[in-house]
Amino acid sequence: MARYTGSSCKKCRRLETKLFLKGSKCFNNCVLTKREGATAGRRGGAGKKRRGKLSEYAIHLNEKQKARFSTGMGERQFSNLFKKATKTTGQTGENFLGMLETRLDNMVRRAGFAMSLRTARQIVFHGHVFVNGKKMDIPSYPVKEGQKITISTEMANSPIVKLALEEAEKRQLRPSFIEYQADKHTAVLTRKPTREEMSQAVNEQLIIEYYSK
Repeated sequence: MARYTGSSCKKCRRLETKLFLKGSKCFNNCVLTKREGATAGRRGGAGKKRRGKLSEYAIHLNEKQKARFSTGMGERQFSNLFKKATKTTGQTGENFLGMLETRLDNMVRRAGFAMSLRTARQIVFHGHVFVNGKKMDIPSYPVKEGQKITISTEMANSPIVKLALEEAEKRQLRPSFIEYQADKHTAVLTRKPTREEMSQAVNEQLIIEYYSK
């Protein structure tokens, strides 16, 4: 499947949900927020585009697409990870979201080294991330409990990472299952994240039902 190169905002507009694909811009300059404000300013909400009632299949598909788009994964990679989750002991939905949450690219983002998943993935691809001291350039690498994620000094001193770290501190975006050591530019996954701590704002049961059809 070809990589999507279009506007990130189109994905959010299509699903009418904030996917936070563009980092701080999603907080300060979101198209959906502007649309809601403009609609609220019109008498009776006139001019708002109304959609027909979604079918059961469309509801399941949209929920799956929310999760997939927010991770930037292709359909095959996404479905293969779901299959892996079904073979893991425990609740399939929570296992699946946990696997998405602890991918290396997402861990780099949640640790505060990047403001968007796309930027985090580029940092990983370019060889600036180390896991337990070993260079790791695979964004999908599953980070395990106790593993240390370190960013290179060169990248840590770059404006893009400094700005991301400032934003993480300002908005308190770093979750409690990540222990951050600022002097060493290191983040440690101390434990598995709970469902409430995961960044996927989706109904995982709908995703399970989608793949069960």
